[in-house]
Amino acid sequence: MKYAVIGAGAMGYRYGVLLQEKAGLSVDFIDTWTPNLDAVHAQHGVYVSRDHENRHLVPIRLCTPEEYTGDPDVWIVFVKQMQLAGVLKRCAHLFRPGQYVFSAMNGMGHVEKLQEYFADDHLVAGTAMIATVLNGPGDVDFIGASGAGHMHMVNRTEKPDATTRAMVEDFTAANLNPVLTENFMGTLMAKVVFNSVVNTLCTMFGVTMGEFATYPGAQDMSRMLLDEAYDACERDGIQLIETRQECVESVDFVSRVGNPLHYPSMYQDFSHGRPTEVDYINGYIARLGRKHDYICRLHEFVTHQMHLAEAMRDLKAAGTVEQEDPARMGAQQAA
Repeated sequence: MKYAVIGAGAMGYRYGVLLQEKAGLSVDFIDTWTPNLDAVHAQHGVYVSRDHENRHLVPIRLCTPEEYTGDPDVWIVFVKQMQLAGVLKRCAHLFRPGQYVFSAMNGMGHVEKLQEYFADDHLVAGTAMIATVLNGPGDVDFIGASGAGHMHMVNRTEKPDATTRAMVEDFTAANLNPVLTENFMGTLMAKVVFNSVVNTLCTMFGVTMGEFATYPGAQDMSRMLLDEAYDACERDGIQLIETRQECVESVDFVSRVGNPLHYPSMYQDFSHGRPTEVDYINGYIARLGRKHDYICRLHEFVTHQMHLAEAMRDLKAAGTVEQEDPARMGAQQAA
């Protein structure tokens, strides 16, 4: 099959490049970020590293939605939740009957937007436990050894068809290690719940996943957030694909062993002055609980705390908040 990636960022590059390089498939890339487009066109491809080493140029076809003329069998969508509606609107003229769409974006909110353009039996969603960093325009770093990480995928109808199974074969050939499920919300929410711990906490404290895991109370913090999330899901009739204990162990293992040097994508957004997706992760869990008169106090607090951190970051960047001089503070304490 032919693929086209909408959103040539960290994950979009990883999926597209691996499908092109490992599986030998035809892949096009579409993006709306001008610096990224300019860099790729100037250098005739994207620079790809693995764990900060072996940086090399991979030729790719990248263009804007308005320039694209291809007709892929499957669209792969990796766009930030808050940008998705606008990007899909720019791509709407490219969507045709018979095409499938796959997305493994972080958070929740994208499915409803994709349903505006694709029928449920042509919509495949998933999760990706695959760490990748966008160093800058046209420059991506795959974290972990070749074949590291795994993903889940599921039809919106929960009934996998021939095309979905062909996608599984292609993703397998690309070393993405897909697992096909038949539990839509339970699959997607498993990643949301996972991210509600590591993405948010690592971002607020500016630490890698491995550094978070070294804190003696890390598993207790994980369990408190996860218990609230599972309680909210159960009230909504969502049966997650992992038990509570399995999820606690997954957070610990991925943080300590799988990706200990990785800063989650939320931290990458926060550290570059961009809005975070906390409303689509912890905020989504909090709203799910409120829907059933169950207050997820920790997730509501963490959501506010993340927005407070964003607000203070932006005020400091604008120069409207005075930053303390450490030397002056030391002198005051001595006095």
